[in-house]
Amino acid sequence: MRDGVQLITYADRLAGSVPGLAEMLGTGPLAGLFTGVHVLPFFRPYDGADAGFDPADHREVDPRLGTWADVAALGERTETVVDLIVNHVSADSPWFRDVVAHGAASPYAGMFLTFDGLFPDGATEADLLTIYRPRPGLPFTAMRLGGRKRLVWTTFTSQQVDLDLRDERARGYLTEVIDLLAEHGVTMVRVDAVGYAVKTPGTSSFMTPETFAFIEELSAQMRARGLEVLVEVHSYYQRQIEIARHVDRVYDFGLPPLVLHALHAGDAAPLLHWLAVRPVNCVTVLDTHDGIGVIDVGADATAAEGDDSPGLLTPDQIDALVESMHAASGGTSRLATGAAASNLDLYQVNCTFYDALGRDDARYLLARIVQLLAPGIPQVYYVGLLAGSNDMDLLGRTGVGRDVNRHHYTAAEVEEALRRPVVAALAALIRLRNAHPAFGGAFSCGAGTGSSGALWMSWDLGGEHVSLEADTGQGTFRLEWTTPDGVRSAGSVRDLVDAPVPASA
Repeated sequence: MRDGVQLITYADRLAGSVPGLAEMLGTGPLAGLFTGVHVLPFFRPYDGADAGFDPADHREVDPRLGTWADVAALGERTETVVDLIVNHVSADSPWFRDVVAHGAASPYAGMFLTFDGLFPDGATEADLLTIYRPRPGLPFTAMRLGGRKRLVWTTFTSQQVDLDLRDERARGYLTEVIDLLAEHGVTMVRVDAVGYAVKTPGTSSFMTPETFAFIEELSAQMRARGLEVLVEVHSYYQRQIEIARHVDRVYDFGLPPLVLHALHAGDAAPLLHWLAVRPVNCVTVLDTHDGIGVIDVGADATAAEGDDSPGLLTPDQIDALVESMHAASGGTSRLATGAAASNLDLYQVNCTFYDALGRDDARYLLARIVQLLAPGIPQVYYVGLLAGSNDMDLLGRTGVGRDVNRHHYTAAEVEEALRRPVVAALAALIRLRNAHPAFGGAFSCGAGTGSSGALWMSWDLGGEHVSLEADTGQGTFRLEWTTPDGVRSAGSVRDLVDAPVPASA
């Protein structure tokens, strides 16, 4: 995977289709800006119960978005990241419909996990309470399979039925998907929700030794086909460090809340501590198609009672951070989060990153500078690229909290957003990150002087450097970089728009 900035986007919500996305990145308004793109699920259907993360058949491109040939053509133009959804399929999949019709007589019955499939002798209250859940309640939905009422394992929603990965058909299905991704030029596979995929009686069924074994097996299978592996897990930060030892890339989900904490509380110490201990093989993000996670900086939610496993932020700091985001967004994020909307995630605040910072252009750009200077492969979400605000109209139509950060852009809206100074400054910053030679050198960072929010970050290679001095409490910064004509610097959005930066490679 090339060291450069990648875009995260839905094909339909930014460019209308996979060919439209290829055109936008190739000759359109985003030409030359990104070195790769994570195309969020384009499988059939892309507009189901969870915006594509509930495929009826992972092996089919939704014809409304394009074809596998279009995916391959995009991969010829730029590096591509595509999702492998290992935990579940849609309840409307042809295999599960057959199980609904015929129950245990269906040849596909073993593909799907039921309560008695994992607990044939029953389960105790302790067994059930040990299961780790991202949402309230137990992970089961009562359904009639072959006329008999059963408890089907549904980690996320009743429309997403969990695969039983002990079953040969289920494993074979995933292998077919992996083969298709490899055959159509995908560079890296994002393994979605893998932390929940392996269920083991008597455990939390989340990131257990059995999960790690499955990740190792899956990674070997993909690497044998020339695919790189990115694992998506929201979990305790020490677990993320452990995961990073087993895969090519892991998300740095600790970075977004720590950057927000630094900017809201004027306290850079937790962020600097994380930068000192985090894995280096990270994909860095501030925003994604999901909400802004807080579990990643909290205490270990799966630790046994009495275990001391503190997080990167204290409970009081996390509470203050969540309230700061709600206040900065004018209360709109509160309307989209938790019990106020569906998708009742216990660990995320649904909000655009721009609104989480009160639409403050300088603080938003500072957050992006920190992200792009942190070691790793940076990814920028399409709404974040365009400094988008919470889409309350879409939330009102769907009732889905995450939709506040999943706006459907028209071509005119994209063009208008790209003319805004904060977006133009971010584009200049992305070009600098892609092309400056210092990013091939050594990284260092530390606390600044004068306040608890002061920090510095630097990349150095020979006589080349890119450096940042900032006060997160004040929202001020000085970004400096070398050029063939001398040293340049920027201390505001306008400075970065006007300053010459290297063209993206």
